[in-house]
Amino acid sequence: MKILITGGAGFIGSHLAEKLLKEGHEVRIVDNLSTGRLDNIESLKGNSSFRYKIGSILNRELLEKKMDGVDQVYHLAAAVGVKYIIENPLLSLKTNIVGTDNVLELANKYKAKVLITSTSEIYGKNEKVPFSEEDDRILGSTHISRWGYSDSKAIDEFMALAYFREKRLPVVIVRLFNTVGPRQTGQYGMVLPKFIKSALLDQPLVVYGSGKQTRCFADVSDVVDALIKLMNTPHCEGEIFNIGTTESISIEDLAKKVREMCKSKSRIEYMSYEDAFEEGFEDMMNRMPNLDKVKEYIGYEPRLNLNDIISRMIEYYEK
Repeated sequence: MKILITGGAGFIGSHLAEKLLKEGHEVRIVDNLSTGRLDNIESLKGNSSFRYKIGSILNRELLEKKMDGVDQVYHLAAAVGVKYIIENPLLSLKTNIVGTDNVLELANKYKAKVLITSTSEIYGKNEKVPFSEEDDRILGSTHISRWGYSDSKAIDEFMALAYFREKRLPVVIVRLFNTVGPRQTGQYGMVLPKFIKSALLDQPLVVYGSGKQTRCFADVSDVVDALIKLMNTPHCEGEIFNIGTTESISIEDLAKKVREMCKSKSRIEYMSYEDAFEEGFEDMMNRMPNLDKVKEYIGYEPRLNLNDIISRMIEYYEK
């Protein structure tokens, strides 16, 4: 097939492009490199079935050229990372809302199937863990930038479902929980690559808040496999799926585990959310996906545990 990946030079997008090329597809990507990197796709440039264009999904003319003739669109382009979102609130909202509107409208025009990547931020401050796809959203004040991001991704979901219901555009929506692995950067607030890089350099591991907040980390290879299966399973159209893992760990314990596995001399330091991000910043104490639905539909089961994941990432960053 001919496949377009928006955000294809990003961490997840580059792994997805690599996998799809191995399966024999023709892959095009569009990425403005706001958080993606050309290094991520360097190994793909020699493949005759691969094309890339540096540009924004807000550029409708450019996007239309790349959309013409494709069979599938994996829409990964979005503002990502807490730090990036707080520092670029307006661009984040425009990218997520206007960019997704462009993708859906053009996919409908050219009759391409679409997979929309959404986020666990959708659930907001809901304390009902694990989160199921039908659960309520509980958000804070509009003064807090984080909730604007959550709302922008929710609008993406509403638009995708509206296109499915009104236009019969085949769409699949995926809510990604913490996805990690080689090529991920800690530059925009991603905690695990930040910890590993600091530990390898014997620099302090900075934990925000109390460190008691818990997260579940899934390997990018497991996530990419799930994206492809969901895209190619017809009865997943018009549905929303959590993707992640249920292996939970506190951020404090994650720092200790990384330090041990890196054989590091790093000390662990604590920083308030206000000092790290912005005044009034709110975080969720626990975040875990209910994976029953994605297991039922495609038999999803993460293969790599947290120790495997950290080992893979240490090996990558040591190189």
